Amino acid sequence: MRKKGLWQYSKLMLLTALIVSGSAGTAFAETSTSDSYQITETQFGVGSTSQSCSSQYCAKTSIGDMTSGDSKSSGGSAKFGSVTDSEPLLEVIIDPGVSNLGVLTTESTATKTMTVRIRNYLSGGYTLQIMGDPPKYGGHTLHTPTTPTASSPGTEQFAINASANTTPNVGAGPVQVPSDQMSFGVVNDDYKLPNLFKYVSGSVVAHSPTESGRTDYTISMIVNISNSTPAGHFAGDFSAVVIPVY
Repeated sequence: MRKKGLWQYSKLMLLTALIVSGSAGTAFAETSTSDSYQITETQFGVGSTSQSCSSQYCAKTSIGDMTSGDSKSSGGSAKFGSVTDSEPLLEVIIDPGVSNLGVLTTESTATKTMTVRIRNYLSGGYTLQIMGDPPKYGGHTLHTPTTPTASSPGTEQFAINASANTTPNVGAGPVQVPSDQMSFGVVNDDYKLPNLFKYVSGSVVAHSPTESGRTDYTISMIVNISNSTPAGHFAGDFSAVVIPVY
């Protein structure tokens, strides 16, 4: 039975990972023959070591063993290793990105990026959420637009997107690794619009509709202050939460 796992990243540290595994039984087949070859027994399962023989050849059949080796002939060569694991897999890696926060002013937009790299296997996809309180100092919390909004220096704003922007010049669209034919992560509508930002804690920023190779998402944060924003050291705490879908 598969269960839902939760992977959460906070303060640039991976906090928790839950991996759910399953098991499979062993199946046997009757003797199989042709004019030239004969397989006396075939076993499918972890640790199979039965031998297959004909009048001239014998081979050790193994599916799932922790073994590897090389095979060569005059026409080519091949490497062999373990069969792909049957357990569901979700990998989440966070890169801290580029920070251009410094001293906040009403004349320019401060920015910060982080990259969330996600790969999933044997699941129906995943969702990526960004959670946490906007930056605050004392009792004052920066304003967060809840619909996609352009950056406006001099107007108090804290917001994010996952797109390539020019105003300010920050961020990137999702990158599919190794290609868009094997990786299927997409940014949700409100966060994929260039030069438009919003922030609602816990909203889904991106997702994959199926199992997928790696997708790299660049999350861009913008900070603007106004003349009425109190002076102080503003700080926020954010988490990237990735939930597999089954």
